[in-house]
Amino acid sequence: MPVGVNAQGRPLVLGVHRPEPYDVLLIGGLWTAQLLAMRAVGAGAGTRVAVETGRPQAWAEVGGVELFEVGRVPPLGAAEGRPVLVVRDCGMRPPRGRVVPAPWQVVLTLLPYVSAVAPRLVREAGLVGVQRVAPEEAGQIGRLLRLTEEESAALPELGDGVTLWCAGREREWVTAEPSGVEGAALGVARRMD
Repeated sequence: MPVGVNAQGRPLVLGVHRPEPYDVLLIGGLWTAQLLAMRAVGAGAGTRVAVETGRPQAWAEVGGVELFEVGRVPPLGAAEGRPVLVVRDCGMRPPRGRVVPAPWQVVLTLLPYVSAVAPRLVREAGLVGVQRVAPEEAGQIGRLLRLTEEESAALPELGDGVTLWCAGREREWVTAEPSGVEGAALGVARRMD
């Protein structure tokens, strides 16, 4: 699933076809989570996209996804030939979900801002994306992810559609630009909902 392009213009891809459990955390905006969901649907190969949300109306323009109320996601039957991406859009303090990462099932949790659950979610995630945050949040995220001072200082200044993706010690600044179809459904990139 294409996430965007890095500073060198190379595409960054997130593999949702994984034989092992994989947890992704996005500290950012709804627009980016919706874009990723659309791209997972568009990636084909039988990928099923389920969205756990308390605001289904916000997901109305995202085609091909299944919407579930918070805490009401049933077993999704992830398998090698039918991978699943679960997007958890459950607010500042997402409850522990019944649906967890599993073989062939990636769970992406959207956290709009840094909250009390952020340290736990960062520790559990194999991949963390961070969009523009307030300076005090940038300091906390910097400590949690062991960012350099320059990386932490850049977080409050990020443009819409720009995400710092972190996996262990690896870092990539990525810009997401919507395609024509994505732009028609979601509009231009924005950090705030």
